[in-house]
Amino acid sequence: MEWSRNKRYRNYADWSAEYLLDLERKAACSDYKMNYHIQPKSGLLNDPNGFSFFNNEYHLFYQAFPFGPVHGLKSWMHLTSKDLVHWQDKGLAIKPDTKFDSHGAYSGSAIAVNDKLFLMYTGNHRTNDWTRIPYQLGAWMDKNGKIEKLSQPLINKSLFISEHFRDPQIIKENNRYYALIGAQDDRSKQGQISVFSSKDLTKWTNLGYLNFTDEKMGFMIECPNLVKVDGKVLLIFCPQGLDRNINDYQNIYPNTYLIGDSVDLDQADFKGNYQIQNLDEGFDVYATQAFNAPNGKAYAISWVGLPEVNYPTDKEGWANCLSMVKELHIKGGKLYQQPVKNIKKLRSEIPLEFKNQTGIICRNSHRQYELKLDINANQSGTIVLEADKQAQQGIKLKFNTGKDANLLVDRSSAGIVFAQEYGTSRKVKLNNQENLKLDIFVDGSVCEIFANDGLKVLTLRFFAPKEHQKIAILADKQLKYFGKMWYMDNM
Repeated sequence: MEWSRNKRYRNYADWSAEYLLDLERKAACSDYKMNYHIQPKSGLLNDPNGFSFFNNEYHLFYQAFPFGPVHGLKSWMHLTSKDLVHWQDKGLAIKPDTKFDSHGAYSGSAIAVNDKLFLMYTGNHRTNDWTRIPYQLGAWMDKNGKIEKLSQPLINKSLFISEHFRDPQIIKENNRYYALIGAQDDRSKQGQISVFSSKDLTKWTNLGYLNFTDEKMGFMIECPNLVKVDGKVLLIFCPQGLDRNINDYQNIYPNTYLIGDSVDLDQADFKGNYQIQNLDEGFDVYATQAFNAPNGKAYAISWVGLPEVNYPTDKEGWANCLSMVKELHIKGGKLYQQPVKNIKKLRSEIPLEFKNQTGIICRNSHRQYELKLDINANQSGTIVLEADKQAQQGIKLKFNTGKDANLLVDRSSAGIVFAQEYGTSRKVKLNNQENLKLDIFVDGSVCEIFANDGLKVLTLRFFAPKEHQKIAILADKQLKYFGKMWYMDNM
């Protein structure tokens, strides 16, 4: 299908039920579908939104265009969970059906207020000449899941902000509400984070741009998130057009973070002396959303997909997924990301083959598993995931745990090659002459790799032939390592 502007922004009611059902059937029959990750029933999934805890369960929304694998007229889909692992699909939640979100219900967040959940999101409106007017909008959801939008915008575009003004994160601090909103300054055309405050969620005061770095943050900042982690503050954000000398990245746009010692939102001041770093060192993570749950823990979930990148499942009428939920910790000034402990509920152990310590260790992975490996120091070799019979093709994890220790992930021979212009491998440094601990999750066409307790995380999509389901460890000499593997049940 040729996706003209008119088709992308066609009213939802103008799409036939038969067309939508056909798209859903194709996605359900895909060789690349996932079973313990969130993916769309049809069409496009992108940013996670409204990640929150309300009415004794977790709530998660995501931006969606159900009618094709393209960025069209966006809405919010809704899911709930008791344990951050098993998610129940509640269907369409926010429709683009008012003047203020006429051309899309864009990303935002949520917070529990008394007996309701308050949703704050960006409404995308276009004039007849296609001029974009962004509005920051509000809505209330009751305990029955009924959503009522506020009749007027909470925040209109400020004087010195361009049309790129979106993705509000709402938080509460010292009995006041604050909104962090991604922005582009209209004068400098540089990315900023706008800060607003309110006592009542109705009247909002502009506190200016967040002071968190002296560096230029590209031409736009998307998806700002501020959370508390182990006595520190953590700022997660997506700077578009960031100079690679400021932060080394290969993806079209990075998903980054900055650790801080404290933040004064009334003064829009973020204090810390840390370096901006990549949240994920892999290929496909963007638009991460994090929040502090009532238990104080910080949880995060990411869009596994990237803006302006085409994926092989586009031909099947669907695209992208969400990562597993990760718990965040800061130790010794370093960020650690780990899958939530409840993910263990999905496990059923699979015996591994260790005949010669190298070669094939699993002959049929079912492409739905967790693999843990603890590799001794001063060794090198290659782990091949979703490999062919000869273990020549697949996702290759090349490790060196001696001097100049590193881990390289190469997906160039893992099936359909895509997004080659952004490279086919990613490499991270490790501590020299130390054991390497890997916790690897594979599900259909997504792979999440946690190295050394989540100090480094590498996430990637891959599209291997269905019959490629072997796992091998290759080396020039015998290796010393310990491994364990589990089949992961459907969520």
